[in-house]
Amino acid sequence: MIATDLPLDVTDHLAGVLGDPKILIGIPLALLGAVFMSFGAQYQYRGVNKVEKLTGTSGSKGLTGRQLLSLLRRPSWVIGTLMLGLAIICQLSALAFAPLILVQPLGAISLVITTLLNARVSGHKPTRRSVRSILACVIGIFVFVTIAAFVATETPLTTGQMLTVVIMLVVILALACGAWLLVRKHAHPLFYIVTSGILYGFVATLAKIVIKRVQAGDIDWITLVCVVGLLLAVVLGAYFVQSAYSVGPPDLVIAGLTVIDPMVAVLIGLIVLREAATANLWAFLGFGLAGLIAIYGVFSLARNHPQVISESQELPIRRGSHGPGDRPPKK
Repeated sequence: MIATDLPLDVTDHLAGVLGDPKILIGIPLALLGAVFMSFGAQYQYRGVNKVEKLTGTSGSKGLTGRQLLSLLRRPSWVIGTLMLGLAIICQLSALAFAPLILVQPLGAISLVITTLLNARVSGHKPTRRSVRSILACVIGIFVFVTIAAFVATETPLTTGQMLTVVIMLVVILALACGAWLLVRKHAHPLFYIVTSGILYGFVATLAKIVIKRVQAGDIDWITLVCVVGLLLAVVLGAYFVQSAYSVGPPDLVIAGLTVIDPMVAVLIGLIVLREAATANLWAFLGFGLAGLIAIYGVFSLARNHPQVISESQELPIRRGSHGPGDRPPKK
């Protein structure tokens, strides 16, 4: 029977979680982090678009060095970056007070807030299809992380496990750079969004590894290697996020990050770090179904987002329009 396959301490776990007064601190911190992430994404998006207009060049092929320097001089982008920094601090602090089962799903609220902010700023109201896509993202990641929270167990880290994560990151970094060189001229928003989400998933995993090593007092060469890998993933992931803002609306970028980032981190934790000691067949089936729902939401939002549809419809008009001094093409 299904009931016999579930962890025997689920009831005790729930009672412990709900009866812990520390969550009264963790939950507000997680919500505050989601708010900072939403506003930070909107301000960074505004800064990237402003720089594109001032420089007269698009960042769809990847932001240039000149554009990156220009971003540092844009108040909106700097404010957005500071807000995202505060979001990270709030999320890490929330994990110190509340369990993952409560903190991680709350991060998906940033997608809803960003959607409302972008609709107000851009004038593109969400359609029924885009709302369904957002709901699929939120529900899928909520179920995915909730299952992980119940079946995950803390186990001592080994050097082999940490090396495996680092080697996987090196491969991902090489593949990401190689793919970017191949598709940068015609990169779809999903390329930047998925790639940055995967990289940030490794950032979360490596951050967890480093924190556990520091808490245990085991600061050795492999810990330093993890720190270096974490910084490389942060830099490249941030670059892809900024490039994503040049080819897609901010709520689409946030949708990809809030779905792909935690899924990658959880999968690495379950498969590589062996945190799935209590996982059974039903848990893995739940992972698969929830993951498919969330990923469907991201791809559906990329296809049905009102701003994306509007810009794609305007593109042929812009390409076919003629300025005051332009001659019409010969027939």
